[in-house]
Amino acid sequence: MIPLLFLPPLLLLAHILYTYLTNPLRRIPAAHPLAPFTALWILSIRWRSIENATLKAAHDKLGPVVCLSPSEVSVNCVKGGIREVYMGGFEKGNGRWGWYEFFENYKGVPNMFSTSANKIHSTRKRMLSNIYSKSVLASSPALLAQTSSIIYGRFLPALSSTFSHAEPGVLNVYALLSGATMDIVTGYIFGLASGSNLLSDPKQLDWFLDLYNSRRSFTFWPQELPVLTSILQSWFRYRLVPSFVDTANAEIEKWTENMCNGAAAVLRQPKTRIEDTPVVYQQLSLALLKEAKKIGSEKTDLIPSIASEVLDHLAAGFDTSGITLVYVVHELSTHLDIQARLQAELLTLSPPIIPSSAPTLPDPKVIDALPLLHAVVWETLRLHSAIPGPQPRFTPAQGCHLGPEEQTYFVPGGVRVSASAGLLHANEDVYERAEEWRPERWLELEKAEEEKKRDMESRWFWAFGSGGRMCVGSHLAVYQMKYIVAALYSNYTTTIFDDTGIEQSDSYTAPPKSDVIMIQLAKHVKTG
Repeated sequence: MIPLLFLPPLLLLAHILYTYLTNPLRRIPAAHPLAPFTALWILSIRWRSIENATLKAAHDKLGPVVCLSPSEVSVNCVKGGIREVYMGGFEKGNGRWGWYEFFENYKGVPNMFSTSANKIHSTRKRMLSNIYSKSVLASSPALLAQTSSIIYGRFLPALSSTFSHAEPGVLNVYALLSGATMDIVTGYIFGLASGSNLLSDPKQLDWFLDLYNSRRSFTFWPQELPVLTSILQSWFRYRLVPSFVDTANAEIEKWTENMCNGAAAVLRQPKTRIEDTPVVYQQLSLALLKEAKKIGSEKTDLIPSIASEVLDHLAAGFDTSGITLVYVVHELSTHLDIQARLQAELLTLSPPIIPSSAPTLPDPKVIDALPLLHAVVWETLRLHSAIPGPQPRFTPAQGCHLGPEEQTYFVPGGVRVSASAGLLHANEDVYERAEEWRPERWLELEKAEEEKKRDMESRWFWAFGSGGRMCVGSHLAVYQMKYIVAALYSNYTTTIFDDTGIEQSDSYTAPPKSDVIMIQLAKHVKTG
């Protein structure tokens, strides 16, 4: 007879074995011996911030489909992977407290990115996709005027001002580029008068970046274990996340709300400058008001919904573009031959982006068509993905088959499945010498076969995701990055001054490990 003392552990063991034997995921190669039995292993990997490196090693060893826990799978293939999961419209949630709810703002107000259900997401995306389309951005007089004012009135003066300091021409390029991307993104969202002006106010730039970056190390608990985090805090007054994170979030939210109020005030004016047009705010507020009237809602305060949405846009827009740009500058500063070729290409612009050309910028379509500039940006997006981490989805109730044709696996419903840009972009069969920064690979595509082009440019290139939930602001990100790079290298040559900490963090969003990346500037054009 079994003593009662041993009964609970035996029952637990029996439950674990039964779950394992009846779970189809046990047939999938396991990233760790514990993976088919418990989620503790993958949680420990995430807590230690080594997930991206661990997943790469697992896929390199085990193949394109890997089991991470009894209810989680990672995929690293197009057919049987991202095509089925993301193009197939798998939901972001499965009815439980979702991973994406972490991205809600204002204490639980959802936005397009945080919504689990595809239908709700599609409704919101239809409100905004037009103003973020490539054709609309390229022909937008408001965006061009905003970009011109920021490039000539803020960005180039900020670069020039470094030559009057104790260390001539030396600057923290990461902070400057983050300020530039934030100013352009908020200019398009709220209008120039209501958006940020971080480039002209170094103290406010430092204030914002300190707030924003102070939260980066405290995402694990509320994102991966939100129920536990909430219970410990509300029931036992024990915080897994320090209170200053809440304070930082509240200050950023208040800052965003103030810009919303400024945009609303501009719209009430009878006449305004074209650059002060709050393009995104205006479109979103009108669409939400129309939707509220359509369903007969008496709700008139749309500010929380608008603010949560645009806060997600400005945070994602400035952060990912700032990360990409710091690696563009770093790579060009270590590949001076490519930098010189880029500068020669930029000399063909008419007008050149130098102070004496103000306020006129080259046409956006001309900037976008520069082949080497495009190659430099695209190669940096590939090798230094700002968001290289997994993008979770959940399998549908009926389950699905994942994996390439030669080896597929049945995955039941409700299983978390994800792919990662950092892994897709490291495929040697698609991107030869994938660990090297080689813009030439994009220039060589002109002579490549169509199948090769599709693989590199769309099937495996995942900087902005794919499917119905791919990044809505991707074209704005490329627009601003190309203008910023063109403005910088039309006027200056850059070299490394101190790049300690330039290595990317191993995290979902992957900035440099240091917030300070010092670059030396040298004037190479008479700027007038």
